[in-house]
Amino acid sequence: MTGPIEPVDPGAELAGGSTAGLGRSTALMASGTAVSRVLGVLRGTMLVWAISLNGNAANAFAQANKLPNILYLLVAGGVLNAVLVPQVVRAYRRADGQDYVDRLLTLGIALLLGLGAVLTVAAPFLIGFYSDFTDPAVTALAVLFAYWCIPQMFFYGLYSLLGQVLNARGSFGPYMWAPVVNNVVAMAGLAVFIAVNGPFSSHEAAFNDPAWWGAPQVTLLAGTFTLGVVAQAVVLVIPLYRSGFRYRPRWGFRGVGLRTAGRVAYWTFLGLLVGQVGVWVVSRVTTASASNNLYDNAFLIFMLPHSIVTVSLMTALFTRLSARAAADDVDAVRADLSLGLRTVGLFTVLATALIALLALPLSRVLFPSENLGPLGNLAPVIVAMVLGLVAFGAWSLAQRVYYAYEDARSMVPIQVVMVVVVIGGTLLARVLLAPRYWAVGAAGSMTLSYVVGAALGLVAVGRRLHGIDGRRVLQVHVKAVVAAGLATVVAALVLHLLGPVGGWTHAVVMCVVGGGVITAAYVGLLAMMRVEELTVLIRTVTGRLGGRRAARRG
Repeated sequence: MTGPIEPVDPGAELAGGSTAGLGRSTALMASGTAVSRVLGVLRGTMLVWAISLNGNAANAFAQANKLPNILYLLVAGGVLNAVLVPQVVRAYRRADGQDYVDRLLTLGIALLLGLGAVLTVAAPFLIGFYSDFTDPAVTALAVLFAYWCIPQMFFYGLYSLLGQVLNARGSFGPYMWAPVVNNVVAMAGLAVFIAVNGPFSSHEAAFNDPAWWGAPQVTLLAGTFTLGVVAQAVVLVIPLYRSGFRYRPRWGFRGVGLRTAGRVAYWTFLGLLVGQVGVWVVSRVTTASASNNLYDNAFLIFMLPHSIVTVSLMTALFTRLSARAAADDVDAVRADLSLGLRTVGLFTVLATALIALLALPLSRVLFPSENLGPLGNLAPVIVAMVLGLVAFGAWSLAQRVYYAYEDARSMVPIQVVMVVVVIGGTLLARVLLAPRYWAVGAAGSMTLSYVVGAALGLVAVGRRLHGIDGRRVLQVHVKAVVAAGLATVVAALVLHLLGPVGGWTHAVVMCVVGGGVITAAYVGLLAMMRVEELTVLIRTVTGRLGGRRAARRG
């Protein structure tokens, strides 16, 4: 979730005249990502309207629908991204590149199919493993949802496979626009669900009773969410075909260099498997306190700025990083990393201040059908989580450098330390805090783990690259933090005059006024401090708003 263009001299750091190309790529991707994320939030709003923020059905469905996402992050989001992009970039430099890509895709699809089938059958075990619901009836309902949701894993993986091939061929937009289709399908399903069964507020007692949920209700809710993921993957076939790509299933993997890809996959999988231990602990603790859906919705808000800015930058930047790493151009890789850290940091500092200050009114705006009680429980989880946004962006960029060098092994020790922080902090919160604060403790532990991971990761990357342009990166971040701190104080005083959060309209006013004040003050202070990267930030924001128009101008 950017147009990484150097403000003074747009061609200075993006060598080879690639500034315009990267600007076009990120503008097109950002427009798709922004639309998708807005629709994703609206989908979340509709889901809360349909089944509430913190009811039995809401927590059961959240847990079931999380399982394919966990598997996606483990398999497609990590292993396939770590393996496929560097391998495909190298493949298209060779005469037999298409044959190589066909074999990679065949292997990936076969593995995903087999894994998806096995895990769907294992739905009762997976729900029991990842959950600690106190009511067996809620667990049983989660299992019913899981049978429909787990097959999403295959289609998430297919989406990743096809999308990364498109990226490697220089077509970035469709990969970021495809989730729009997913959200539209899911929202249509939710609209039908509400039309047929009514909203949660009208039938609270019935919806909270797991026995009320029969096959029609479970199928309509979970089935349409899965159908959305199917559409997200299948729609990529069209731009892939138009790009000239023709896939032929090919078996036999000896002699085509897959051993190197296998080693990267092994270490990437091991590192992510370590991370899943932390996910498991957080999942068990939050389900035991009936706060897992609060945690998931806080994470949805946390991911908004990261998805809109950081991921768009990394997707375009990673392909180039892989090519430059393959060419052993250390200086270019270091320059790209520095540019990414400064650009992302400038935005995520502002996003952190905005979301932390406006957590409660923002929750009221996003979930107008909920009472202030559940929203009051959600807001501190959001704050605890969003404080790690800057570190999360830096750690994500450090990971991409490792992947570009096909070195997943070196990340494993860092990931072990991070998961120890998450587990230790979450379990400590369970011992010391009341159950209503367990999700806050888990979110805070996640934030601390990102800080530790970013610090260790950038130090290690700095050794490989003979530095990360640290002084320049640190200067930008310090100025950004100072500007954001002062802007937050000004905005907090203005919000105090508006009084406590009331109805939806009042919350909208608070978000608009508070967000406007803090953004204007932040930008003004950065301009006074002559932060050159401010131009990058402004172009980034206009890229989000301009989308296709900006891409055409590029």
